[in-house]
Amino acid sequence: MSNEHQSVKMWSGRFREPLDAQFEQWQRSIVFDWRLLPQELAASKAHASALVAANILTKEEGAQIRSALDSIAAGHASEAGQALVRDHATAEDIHHFVELALVARVGSLGLKLHTGRSRNEQIATDLRLFVRQHIAQTIEALASWAQALVEQASNAGDAVMPSYTHMQRAEPVLVAHWLLAYVEMLLRDAGRLHDCSVRLNECPLGSGAVAGATLSLDRLIAARELGFAAPTANSIDATSDRDFALEFAQAAATLGIHISRFAEEITLFATAEFGFIDLAESFSTGSSAMPQKKNPDLTELLRGKVGRLLGAATTIATLLKGLPLAYNKDLQETQEPVFAVADTLEGMLSLLPKFTRALRFRRDRMSEAAQSGYLNAMAAATYLVHKGVPFRTAHEKIGNAVRFAIEKGVELGGLTLDELRTFGPEFAEDFSPAVTLAATLDCHDVIGGTARERVHQALAAASERIAALTQEAVHAGA
Repeated sequence: MSNEHQSVKMWSGRFREPLDAQFEQWQRSIVFDWRLLPQELAASKAHASALVAANILTKEEGAQIRSALDSIAAGHASEAGQALVRDHATAEDIHHFVELALVARVGSLGLKLHTGRSRNEQIATDLRLFVRQHIAQTIEALASWAQALVEQASNAGDAVMPSYTHMQRAEPVLVAHWLLAYVEMLLRDAGRLHDCSVRLNECPLGSGAVAGATLSLDRLIAARELGFAAPTANSIDATSDRDFALEFAQAAATLGIHISRFAEEITLFATAEFGFIDLAESFSTGSSAMPQKKNPDLTELLRGKVGRLLGAATTIATLLKGLPLAYNKDLQETQEPVFAVADTLEGMLSLLPKFTRALRFRRDRMSEAAQSGYLNAMAAATYLVHKGVPFRTAHEKIGNAVRFAIEKGVELGGLTLDELRTFGPEFAEDFSPAVTLAATLDCHDVIGGTARERVHQALAAASERIAALTQEAVHAGA
């Protein structure tokens, strides 16, 4: 190409006309894929190892290239160095930048590194490495938040609160039982992310542009060096696959839904109408107009930022749904949603453990709410079942008793034995002990129930699962 500016392109040989200047700037991805520099350098070193094994590079050339790639990494590790990558005047993308930087250090030897590979396989590899790394970081952060929830649950002891269905008070539960419900969600989220990490852990290097490398490269070399379980099995699929990006975003969206549900409940429970929770001032703000306000900004922002996760998953799915095989430039647009997912998760999960530990429960208010409104009606019906009454009949009898108690203005435990016996002869002196708060909790004596001993066991089990999760995350990030 005669145009000097265009001659630095990685693809310029068959072109004679320069790119439209506005189009050239618009189509560049270096402005966002600069974030993949560590992954691009690692993949380039692995490819250099494969080229040495294939006798395309000598051992000395391979060592020189690897040293230069390390120099590029060191020179751009700081924020200022990263800005130099992002704002590079001529690089189209991160692959182009690394080639230019390599040539600047080792001359024409740097041009040999692209032998036997394509940017199509490079970006597929870089993104897999990026997602794998951020899955490990997210799982570690989930373990940290889950541990904070367990600590709060342990500190809550046998404190009680009402549970809700249809946003109406249902049955009393231990506060610890409610907190452990979120731990279960987070453990499932970690499992989904782990599954995604396992599925993506195959190396596209050696796939070429679409049909496979034109050199007889040992693909196991690069795969092993980068910590992949194996090379990808099909070059067409490998260069066009972004399932892992979609799966990462979808798993993050599900996690986001759980974060949003937690944020919503905390926001509700912190209102004067509920009064169950005192928010820490360090995670709240005031009103510029109303001096008395303490606003739950953190939980409100959590709810709002989850929209980014849902949007990213939808964006990636929309991009992929109509693409023919194999690589299409549309796939460039999957990168920013992936980065958005990683950034949004990192921001939220860095705050949630601290925020959770800072929550203060108003146990007196929660206990009062758990002991009013006939929340022991289910336990009362169970009492009759133990007396041989069919449950449907017991349900009807207790329903009638609740209606009578409402009219009288007392709880079920406030009805006299004579009054109870108007609803059935089965009621006896042992009814009142059967519907106390402790008895109402402990009648749920099943795995996963809110009986006090069951919750104590669940706390211990959750701690063990979180410890295993933490160990797994550390191993995955190593």
